[in-house]
Amino acid sequence: MFHHSSKLQYPVRVEKPDPEFAMLLQQAIGGVEGEIRVAMQYFFQAMGARGDARIRDLLISTATEELGHIEMLGYAVALNLEGAPLSYQEESAKDPVINAILGGMNPRHVLSSGLAALPVNANGVPFDMSHIYASGNVAADMLANVTAEATGRVLATRLYNLTEDKGMKDFLSFLIARDTMHQQQWLAVIEEMGGLNASLPIPNSFPQSDEAQEHSYYCLNTSLDKPLPKGRWSEGPSYDGNGQFTAKEKPEILGQEPDLGSARPGSGAQNEQISGASIPPIPPVK
Repeated sequence: MFHHSSKLQYPVRVEKPDPEFAMLLQQAIGGVEGEIRVAMQYFFQAMGARGDARIRDLLISTATEELGHIEMLGYAVALNLEGAPLSYQEESAKDPVINAILGGMNPRHVLSSGLAALPVNANGVPFDMSHIYASGNVAADMLANVTAEATGRVLATRLYNLTEDKGMKDFLSFLIARDTMHQQQWLAVIEEMGGLNASLPIPNSFPQSDEAQEHSYYCLNTSLDKPLPKGRWSEGPSYDGNGQFTAKEKPEILGQEPDLGSARPGSGAQNEQISGASIPPIPPVK
């Protein structure tokens, strides 16, 4: 159950409407780095969160806050679309500068929403929920959440740098600050569970004795012309404390050559595939 206030979480104001910036703001609503993504991700993680009830409550609370961010961004899009030309008959549309602005708009802001926000990214592609990660494993989900908040903060800082509007800069500075908190909030959940080292490898409930442990801790070089770059990933103790990182310069070829045999009749394959006849080599070009 949710409750709603008629007021926004933070003031949203635009000094000079900018339809092109409205299009860019759509990425923060319906992009893979945007607020629809994190709101739905936290909701679905919460619905599958077992164990410590505090984590479920935190996820629900933050998901609800993210809905408020969608609301604010939608309002910001609408404010930036104020005064945008609705037809080429308008005097403003005859101005070459305004025509350039109209050319930089998302036409669906006129055609589909009547100068309002849409659940789409900056290219007008609808958000389709394919980037919602809710695994049922709290540690895996928290790391996914840190990534979501990190890329969201990167996006917000880029938007901040793309506008000179003081109202928009103030609003975006708020979103950037909340992303700062949310990144660290999810890391704090991992710390509450014993820390990242104790959480690894995820899931830490699977017995490592059942994995091929001789392959667990080497960093593999697959380059034909460069040695493996050396770093923390190639030497020293593993983060889970269960092994030592090493470097392997040449992959061991341990598997067989794949052979699927002949194709089945009725599968839509060629006769040669079904009979198993070899395909003759292509003669050289003379």
